[in-house]
Amino acid sequence: MPNVNISDFRANLLSYLKKAHDGEELTVTSHGEVLATILPPVNKRENAKKTLNALAKTAVIGDIVSPATCEWKAIK
Repeated sequence: MPNVNISDFRANLLSYLKKAHDGEELTVTSHGEVLATILPPVNKRENAKKTLNALAKTAVIGDIVSPATCEWKAIK
């Protein structure tokens, strides 16, 4: 994560925003003090796919058409 001085950041704003869009993290500083951290955008679709794939691995697949073999307490 490269450090960028605020004056350089201001002068080359579009270039640094393009780098952030391409996945690079930037830290903006002034006199050695961190002012901001610029992060790449979150890919919501990719995160949703990962979450659903992880959830799919926990699913129990069985026969849902046949009658239950044991009685449920809620039925009594």
